[in-house]
Amino acid sequence: MNPASDGASRTSPLTVGVIGAGAWGTALALVAARAGHRVILWARQKQVAHAIDTAHENAGRLPGVALPETVAGTCEPADLAASDLVLVATPAQAVRSVMASFRPHLAAGVPAVITAKGIEQSTSRFMADVLGEVCPDAEPLVLSGPSFAIDVARGLPTAVTLAARSLEIARPAAETLSLPTFRPYISDDLVGVQAGGAVKNVLAIACGIVTGRGLGESARAALIARAFAELSRFGTALGARRETLAGLSGLGDLVLTCSSRQSRNFRLGLALGEGQPLQAAAAGLRGVSEGAYTAAAVVRIAADLGLEVPVSAAVLDILDGRLSIPAAIDSLMQRPLKAED
Repeated sequence: MNPASDGASRTSPLTVGVIGAGAWGTALALVAARAGHRVILWARQKQVAHAIDTAHENAGRLPGVALPETVAGTCEPADLAASDLVLVATPAQAVRSVMASFRPHLAAGVPAVITAKGIEQSTSRFMADVLGEVCPDAEPLVLSGPSFAIDVARGLPTAVTLAARSLEIARPAAETLSLPTFRPYISDDLVGVQAGGAVKNVLAIACGIVTGRGLGESARAALIARAFAELSRFGTALGARRETLAGLSGLGDLVLTCSSRQSRNFRLGLALGEGQPLQAAAAGLRGVSEGAYTAAAVVRIAADLGLEVPVSAAVLDILDGRLSIPAAIDSLMQRPLKAED
């Protein structure tokens, strides 16, 4: 049963494969299980897969959150061969290598929902394009929006955007994952949903730096506003729709990640702003800061498009050690006076 072709809803149990047993992949496995589906959760490490399968918990990523018996753990890509829907929940920079091992096992036309928010650093490609190169027979979708794994795992109200190349493809996948507390809004703006999710991670690092330096709430609010303007310029230049960028996967996700210490990107910036060196700051995250990898790609793409992305460029200069944080702040504050729009 393929939800992209026959319009199956969550009332018809499916087999959902989840690739990546981090906090987000585990939370999404819970969503699918709560919607009544059988879930196969792939983990890179055998001990993690075994714990999911036997102890029904992913203690390293979501401690204290019980997984139902309908969630089975595995470390074998072949075990996902019967999946009607696949959720790709690996870090963005690992999508290419991980999905290459799944290519022989995925059914032709299977909807593959990418949940990583980033741009491939080596190629400057968005995740749907990466998946299209590695698994050309899969149907790429993208799920993004203001959502923390622990909130979703606890069943707290969450709304996200689920995009595909058409609404007809996005709708049945959204129905498969829909819950009273988990609401996917559908979109056919793949570029906009991916641009919002990727760029906001870079901008959240900047907001963390501002907070870590103790520059005040006024400065952080101003930065969020200018960051959204930057995200909007970047996205629309790539063909994204403005209403997408102003929605859940753009502005909504930007506000969340620029305002909460639950965000790894925000916490990375926070540690840098407090004076920690990059290596120490990254080591304390217990996960990946996608923005640290995406910053270079954003600046590179913007340069090719002739766009100014001063906040993202400042973040990259700080990460690469070309500018100190005080110098980067001075540079942003001394930009030429001009009309806001």
